[in-house]
Amino acid sequence: MSDQPIVFEEWNTSDGARIAVARLNTPRNLNSLSMDMIRLLVPQLERWAEDPSVRAVWLEAEGEKAFCAGGDIVSLYRSMTESGKLSEGEQFFTEEYELDYLIHTFPKPIICWGNGIVMGGGIGLMVGASHRVVTENSKLAMPEVSIGLYPDIGAGWFLNRMPMRTGLFLGLTGARMNAADALFVNMADRFISQDRKAQVIDALKSVSWQNDNGHHVVSGVLRQFEQQSAEALPESPVRKHFDEIQQVTDAGSLEQVVAQLQELGSRDDWLGKTVKGVANASPTALALTWRHYHRSKLDSLKQVLDNELVLSKNCLKKGEFAEGIRALLIDKDMQPRWRYASLAEMDSQWIDEFFTLNAG
Repeated sequence: MSDQPIVFEEWNTSDGARIAVARLNTPRNLNSLSMDMIRLLVPQLERWAEDPSVRAVWLEAEGEKAFCAGGDIVSLYRSMTESGKLSEGEQFFTEEYELDYLIHTFPKPIICWGNGIVMGGGIGLMVGASHRVVTENSKLAMPEVSIGLYPDIGAGWFLNRMPMRTGLFLGLTGARMNAADALFVNMADRFISQDRKAQVIDALKSVSWQNDNGHHVVSGVLRQFEQQSAEALPESPVRKHFDEIQQVTDAGSLEQVVAQLQELGSRDDWLGKTVKGVANASPTALALTWRHYHRSKLDSLKQVLDNELVLSKNCLKKGEFAEGIRALLIDKDMQPRWRYASLAEMDSQWIDEFFTLNAG
């Protein structure tokens, strides 16, 4: 196996075209997105975009456990806690969002095979692809509120484009989704069983790419295997609990929504278990998620990413994000000492500062 964090290949098709391949290649850390990965992927995608013989890009990951479990937050922790390293964290977010925007606006089909864990920065890679495939092993989530952050990577844009207030619910709770959930909330396009992956690749190599519209070519192949996989598609808990999700997220204030979510915590069904994390989430992160979601409703993807860069740079400076990572991954005491213990105690000016350019 290559020791490169991303492996690039090109597959020849039967009619002389090529399919470009990018494979995340750090399975031991669940293919977490590093600066090295970003800096390899961006220029390679730009070359493929310009190469007329490349008709599509296939994006996947080494190993069966995870497509990408998120950004390299241990490195981000170092940038926040070691003297003189803050600019490294700021550069990571800057270049990560540029990569996400490149994927969203890529001129050719990008097929993302989202098998296993897809979280945080992994969602950023997957959600912008033109053809997003999930399998029976896919587990998607945006659990940033548990580490003092907020759903970023364009989430202010795509959470607002989910059915009703489902996106708000997912952002506040960090709910874990299966493949059917991902389809329901428009984070994925096709469900295909993992054991059909090799057949999908063979079909893409053998199909004719002379059609001017590569998106139609890819859709035709994926549709065929999705139909063959239909029996393996699980039930969607998000769809099943959709009406209740709308009820508990319908309130005029974040405090009221959080109270309504916590009332469900005594239940032992999927919804009850999903909302339990809200009690341990950073109140600051919940407030950031709420405000960012509401203020982004009419913003373009580019505007959202620009706003998120301001927000994320401030998260690097203000301590809550570092404390969340410390508690979860560094000291592993699972006892984060949040700046404010509850939403009721929080100073609204504290939240205002996160949205201000060049805040201290």
